[in-house]
Amino acid sequence: MEKKEKAGKKQVLLFHCVESEELARKVADHSDGLIELQSIKWRSFDDGFPNLFINNAQDIRGQHVAFLASFSSPSVIFEQLSVIYALPRLFVASFTLVLAYFPTGSFERMEEEGDVATAFTMARILSNIPISRGGPTSLVIYDIHALQERFYFGDHVLPLFETGIPLLKRRLCELPESEKVVVAFPDDGAWKRFHKLLDNFPAVVCTKVREGDKRIVRLKEGNPSGCHVVIVDDLVQSGGTLIECQKVLAANGAAKVSAYVTHAVFPKRSWERFTGNGEGSDKGFTYFWITDSCPHTVKAIGNQAPFEVLSLAGSIADALQI
Repeated sequence: MEKKEKAGKKQVLLFHCVESEELARKVADHSDGLIELQSIKWRSFDDGFPNLFINNAQDIRGQHVAFLASFSSPSVIFEQLSVIYALPRLFVASFTLVLAYFPTGSFERMEEEGDVATAFTMARILSNIPISRGGPTSLVIYDIHALQERFYFGDHVLPLFETGIPLLKRRLCELPESEKVVVAFPDDGAWKRFHKLLDNFPAVVCTKVREGDKRIVRLKEGNPSGCHVVIVDDLVQSGGTLIECQKVLAANGAAKVSAYVTHAVFPKRSWERFTGNGEGSDKGFTYFWITDSCPHTVKAIGNQAPFEVLSLAGSIADALQI
């Protein structure tokens, strides 16, 4: 396998799961020929268990190898873990796992005895990836839900925590009247995660208060009046909090409201609440920016307004050179 290494750069052989194929191709396109796509035969036996084959396994010896994963559901995690555990043992020079969305990240705490913190479980599984000839596995994750989760990983992996916020900042600078953009955080957790990365924009902070059995979104600080307010968070599930924030911001004079999340999880097609296609849909958002960290969501949404995909491909290509 011919090496194409350039000054200060390394040639990387990139494997990927089935649903990450399009993102993997974009990553390779951003690499100036330094990232070469590889293939795996993803098959199943009659009983449903994986029957997997890594193509050109002998040719990857001594090479820098990466795998682009997508743990979109429990049903695909086992087959991908089987490959992830196998690749470092093929005498590769180094191994990098890119898991843009860490899926159990919002289940990181125990509120009563008996709760299972599955974020810790997932971190332990990934921490036991075999060491390659080059040392521990590098693990690339974007905008992990709770900052303390970085301490869940053991010493056999080297977590690299990246963020999609630079993509948002670039897009905001392209907007007409970008000087009127205000960033809103839906709660204190989002403010803690992102405010230092967005400190060049005025900020609005919302909060949730309990009234009886309901949790009501209120404006905590800042002034959205007359501005294009962009709500920023790490992920979205049902979208209920974002919709409530939009209503509060509009009621307090926001001229436009948009949203950004790194991880558009949207179970049960809940993204339809924002396109006007779903029951009880909401059209109060000018833009809704997402990344392609959840490929199945990007495929389902397509180019439907107000959604706009900001691809992580260039950032991932850069991370593979670290």
